Amino acid sequence: MAGCLDDVQLPRCECIDISEKRNAVASVTAGILFFSGWWIIIDIAARYPSMEEFHHAYHVCGVMGTVALFMINAVSNGQVRGDTYTTGCMGQRGARAWLFIGFLLGFGALIAANWILFQVYVIPMLSLKPF
Repeated sequence: MAGCLDDVQLPRCECIDISEKRNAVASVTAGILFFSGWWIIIDIAARYPSMEEFHHAYHVCGVMGTVALFMINAVSNGQVRGDTYTTGCMGQRGARAWLFIGFLLGFGALIAANWILFQVYVIPMLSLKPF
């Protein structure tokens, strides 16, 4: 399957060659971003403990995103394709359903986080600006 950016070549840096460690670098970067997001939200909750300053229901987006992350990473490619030696608990259909529910939770958390961002923080700021 060809991608739209297969022919794009970036200049190679001879001093750093991470082509063999691409997956490790991506995993570490994702882990740092994940940790930083939770660190920031816990710090905000500790700094503003009252519900008027920061509503604690906003943590639900992060929790659903974390559950989705674990659900998606619990299924291997072989289970989805049916290439594994064992069929698992519910077989290929169960693995696909589990993966689909994980994607639904992840996208739902992303949509809810954007909704909170715009409804609580962006729209009130726009109404305070004089035009």
